[in-house]
Amino acid sequence: MATLITGGTGFIGSEVARVLVDRGEGDVTLFDITDSTHRLEDIAAKVEVIRGDVGNISHVLDAVQQSSAKVVYHLGAMLSLPSDSDPSAAMRTNAIGTFNVMEAARLLGVEKVIFSSSIGTYASGITEETIDDLTLQRPQFFYGACKLFGEHTGLFYKRKYGIDYRGIRYPVIVGPGVRSPGAAQYNSWVIEESAKGKPFSVWVKPEQRASLVYFKDAARATVALADAPVDRIEMVNYLISGTSPRAADLVDMVRRKVPGAEIDFAVNEEIQAILDEVLRPIDDRFACSEWGWEPTYDLEQMVDDFLRELRDHPLRYP
Repeated sequence: MATLITGGTGFIGSEVARVLVDRGEGDVTLFDITDSTHRLEDIAAKVEVIRGDVGNISHVLDAVQQSSAKVVYHLGAMLSLPSDSDPSAAMRTNAIGTFNVMEAARLLGVEKVIFSSSIGTYASGITEETIDDLTLQRPQFFYGACKLFGEHTGLFYKRKYGIDYRGIRYPVIVGPGVRSPGAAQYNSWVIEESAKGKPFSVWVKPEQRASLVYFKDAARATVALADAPVDRIEMVNYLISGTSPRAADLVDMVRRKVPGAEIDFAVNEEIQAILDEVLRPIDDRFACSEWGWEPTYDLEQMVDDFLRELRDHPLRYP
């Protein structure tokens, strides 16, 4: 079945493409604002790349029509801190872009849309110790507000037009080659910078916990959600979770795997206050029960594979 991936040359999009190609799907098109394929050096000949802006309805319509897509993985987005810095651009990409994808799906016969949402849709006023898919969503940041708009836009198009919309709420995704800044990005950067022989200061307190999913697991989960039988999909928008180490646990693991790694803690009180507000343990029971979500990578496996990726595929992560 023909597939289009928005944000297809990016962090998660390129890995979703790899999952699809590796299982034999031969009609995969990537749509992105950049046509860089450095993350795709092993599958570049097996996918098509269309350059365009998800915030431009003409570009989206052309991409869906050219690809003849019946499934769209809508992964293209501006991340949290850039969105807060430039809300106008975030509105165009994250909100209008999602509307454009859903409208193109309606007009051109796309059967299924998988949307990448975020734990950023939660934040203010949470009184529970744990968040789940029933927790009230009141995002604190513009990124989360746009993602929540996307979730409800998808639900509207599902109800009114019968599009098989499904959403996945990513927690902190860890993987090599991440460049966009983020409050919890220390989880990726402490591994990568240490592997490159550079010192790194973790900007949160050692006891800070975060729910982490390795990028390969995130891609696998996204495809698994798309594959699930429609009669199993009840919650529609789903949290997923993985390992939840303290920052100190992650640092200790990196020091074990990268002898001589220079890592310290220098708490940024402003960022720490943000994380204290938004990070909670995640209960992903609906994803587990409805479509069989289960993480593959624990903390040690995640760090081992991260380091292996940097060593074996340097062109992907310049």
